[in-house]
Amino acid sequence: MNFDLTQEQTMIRKLMRDFAEGEVAPGADERDRTKRFPKEIFDKMAELNLMGLPFPEEYGGGGADTISFAIAVEELSRVCASTGITYSAHISLGCAPLYLFGTEEQKQKYLVPLCEGKTLGSFGLTEPNAGSDAGGTKTRAVKDGDGWVINGSKCFITNASYAKFLALTAATGNMGNVREITAFIVPTDAPGFRVIDNYVKMGLHSSNTTELILENVRVTDQEILGEIGKGFRQFLITLDGGRIGIGAMAVGIAQGAYELALKYAKERVQFGQSISKFQAIQHKLADMHMQIELARTYVYKAAWLKDQGRKFTKEASICKLYASEVAMNVCNQAVQIHGGWGYMHDYKVERFFRDAKLTEIGEGTSEIQRNIIAREIGC
Repeated sequence: MNFDLTQEQTMIRKLMRDFAEGEVAPGADERDRTKRFPKEIFDKMAELNLMGLPFPEEYGGGGADTISFAIAVEELSRVCASTGITYSAHISLGCAPLYLFGTEEQKQKYLVPLCEGKTLGSFGLTEPNAGSDAGGTKTRAVKDGDGWVINGSKCFITNASYAKFLALTAATGNMGNVREITAFIVPTDAPGFRVIDNYVKMGLHSSNTTELILENVRVTDQEILGEIGKGFRQFLITLDGGRIGIGAMAVGIAQGAYELALKYAKERVQFGQSISKFQAIQHKLADMHMQIELARTYVYKAAWLKDQGRKFTKEASICKLYASEVAMNVCNQAVQIHGGWGYMHDYKVERFFRDAKLTEIGEGTSEIQRNIIAREIGC
């Protein structure tokens, strides 16, 4: 088994580390305070051909692999989790369903501008009464002539304010006692479509989280993504890939918090010596480092399985579940090591702590991940 990164993956890590340090980190604290979305960062990433990183060059992508995508998300999240989740959602929720299920015509029309960074990717799944129970979708699409009329709402949708179009799920009928769910590609400027950005969040303040309202929104048959009635299966496949992104985001948050804690521990003097010399602090830092290494390794394993075309549902859930819990623990300990200063905004770790919580919720809660793992091991 070879755990070394390839030459290309190493180059991407260096590129993303330099970009994150030079372009993303300097304004991260201020963006968190002002809740300003960093559109200019993604414009620069588009110039570097990063907005379609794991997709084929024929669609404007970078032709890289899923491990490279995980590395990119990790490096962004190491300095700013808001930027990390924006990028992760763009790739894994915005671009991926179009690449996996779209027709060639849809890929040219929708995937190409996403990969070129001309718009951000978004995906409408979660509803006010259909979170973990995503199969309970209430949004409905009714056949009307040569098209469909969609009514309903979505909540907690990432990037929609900056998306010219997005894929969303709607019930198109019933198959026995089960809703028939279909995915549609819907322009965000369609009559009757409203994107509302007014959530007050715990963290990830400079990411875009929105509510979608659809009132008699009309789309044509050409906007059906995949097959009628296959939307539920499609979003399960989409979420498997998305969980690798959230796992990578969690690793990045944990790495950033750990590095801040290690630096502070070496500089903070108490009782005549730096607190890094106290065994209690050393053990905290050792555990943090160990957990991050294990989480990163499993994120890369899940990504590698995906790249090999092998089944990775269980591994995606494991990496997302474990990395998210590591992120929460590491950030908690980073605040503790900082003591009272850890509670203050200027020392950054409180931002990492707030941001980390989303990783235990987004792309399926920790409880849902345990359900998936239990199912996959035959329980």
